[in-house]
Amino acid sequence: MFERDIDIENDSRRERIRFWSTIVLGAILTGVVGALVVLLSRANDNYDRSLGWQTQSMEVISQTRSVDAAIARAEAALGRFAVGLQKEDGRIYEYQWARARQFLGQLQRNVRDNPKQMALVKQLTREMDSRGAQLGDAALSANYNQTVAAISKFYAAGKGEGLGRIDKILSEIIANERALLRERNRLTAADRASLNQAILLFSLLGATAAVIAIGATFSLIRAEGERRLARNEQLLESDRAMQLAAAVEERTAELAHANHALRSEMIEREAAEAQLRQAQKMEAVGQLTGGIAHDFNNMLAVVVGGLELAQRWLPGKPEKAQRHLANALDGANRAADLTRRLLTFARSEPARPEMTMVDECIASFGELIERTIGDRIALTLDLQAAGLACWVDRQQFENALLNLAVNARDAMNGHGSLTIRTIDDGEDKALAVQVIDTGCGMSPEVLERVFDPFYTTKPAGQGTGLGMSQVFAFCRQSGGEVQISSTEGEGTSVAMLLPISTARPAAAVEPSAGDVARPAAPADALNILVVEDDARVLAATVDAVSELGHVAVACGNPLEAESLVEGRLAKGQGGFDLVLSDVLMPELTGPEMVAQLKQRWPELSVLFVTGYAGDASEDAAFGDHDVLRKPFTLTALDQAIRRSGEHRPDGQRLAS
Repeated sequence: MFERDIDIENDSRRERIRFWSTIVLGAILTGVVGALVVLLSRANDNYDRSLGWQTQSMEVISQTRSVDAAIARAEAALGRFAVGLQKEDGRIYEYQWARARQFLGQLQRNVRDNPKQMALVKQLTREMDSRGAQLGDAALSANYNQTVAAISKFYAAGKGEGLGRIDKILSEIIANERALLRERNRLTAADRASLNQAILLFSLLGATAAVIAIGATFSLIRAEGERRLARNEQLLESDRAMQLAAAVEERTAELAHANHALRSEMIEREAAEAQLRQAQKMEAVGQLTGGIAHDFNNMLAVVVGGLELAQRWLPGKPEKAQRHLANALDGANRAADLTRRLLTFARSEPARPEMTMVDECIASFGELIERTIGDRIALTLDLQAAGLACWVDRQQFENALLNLAVNARDAMNGHGSLTIRTIDDGEDKALAVQVIDTGCGMSPEVLERVFDPFYTTKPAGQGTGLGMSQVFAFCRQSGGEVQISSTEGEGTSVAMLLPISTARPAAAVEPSAGDVARPAAPADALNILVVEDDARVLAATVDAVSELGHVAVACGNPLEAESLVEGRLAKGQGGFDLVLSDVLMPELTGPEMVAQLKQRWPELSVLFVTGYAGDASEDAAFGDHDVLRKPFTLTALDQAIRRSGEHRPDGQRLAS
């Protein structure tokens, strides 16, 4: 019995030991499980936060590229607006610049927790404000149809350093964000590894707890516990696996979308850059043509003026000398006409339209076209617009028609049929002049560039690439358009759509060849200040003014005009009745000089003289003053001086 008591006591002691051991072990396991649960929760939170950082970095990069793309599209639209003066391009510029501002605001919100990136975004904001002011000035000039000012300001903005600084800041923001993204990717990988380790530890602890529970409880309870633990582990792993799979799938979709967006932005930016290069090329062609014509017209002014003066001064007027002088004068006038055609292509020289009966013009011009294309090409005139007229420059129209005929001849390799057809649209609004050939036709690639200046498919030395560009310029200047359709191996059809004119607009009256300028009577003689920076043109103009009976005072520098007037007044010689001034001068333009003089002498009478056709488009700069074009004849100069004198109040003299 004593031994039984000892056994009972031992059993009781073992039960107590097992009980307390179970309690202690349960408490320990509970603490460990709690710690692992906290660790697992933190690892999961860290992983989710890392995914959020990755998403933020991708958004910053995407928004930075969106700012860059929007700026590029805005500047491309402004370039087209400055050259073409199309209001739609102006609206596109304003829309794209506003989008750039919107993307900049989103970018600023996304980097507000990064002081370094925030500083770069503030710097980018200042640069965009400065750039926006420059481009806005160019857009304002274009909006008022000031082509030269708009192109100059846009060109100056393109030469500025602001765009380079903006690109540098954008590149730095992207580089910083990419570095940050790499660091966040590393942290995400580390967090993912920590999460996996926590899951592994949690699984090991569960297995250990199950083993201990099996050894500490009854076999049935241990079996049930094992089954329950197995089920719990399976559900946990399955749920975690599903969450991980969903996260991976979502992240993959986000990365694919971001990649697609970046590729789209790259394509759009390349297209915008191509359009900008095209606009810059057209601007360069126009500036080059206008500059050459300006110098050429200055030389022609000396030639025409000198020849006319020599013609008037020759004693006896020998017939042989008169014939040579007339030929030289005719050659100079032909050179001036050539300059006008060159400026027409550059879109600087305004056309000289007249009421033109289109069918009659084509019929009379058909013989020249027939001789040009050769005997092996059959020319057919299908004229169905009898009695209809268009207000166009007849010489430019004939030149465009001849260019199309020559292109058709070359496309048919000298053999085939050429049809020139005129058709009324049925509403008496437009008349179509079609030039149809049976040549080789054009591919879609050639059709896309057919109106580009200097583009030609002919061998070197056989084509300039300016024919179709001149046709396009003529149609645009005439208020119409040009359409072209072509099929390889079948032929090409080009249609010039010209507006039909029912009333003749008032035309400027030009002096006839037979008009002769006569010296002004002493009572009508004017004191004229001649301002011209070119010494040869200045001398010829002064002689021409003197020949007309007026008193001419030469001024070779516009900066000296005001002091010359003051000096003349100080000597008691009286003021000037008229200021005859060139327009384009190096240090001070003619309109700028006149504006300064008018601040002191508001009743100033002015006659502008210019050899650069682009000047005439700046109507606001000339005000209500007359404009005489170089080269001019004595008759044209005399009539211009008389017109300017008529606007002068009686007895009014500059600074008198």
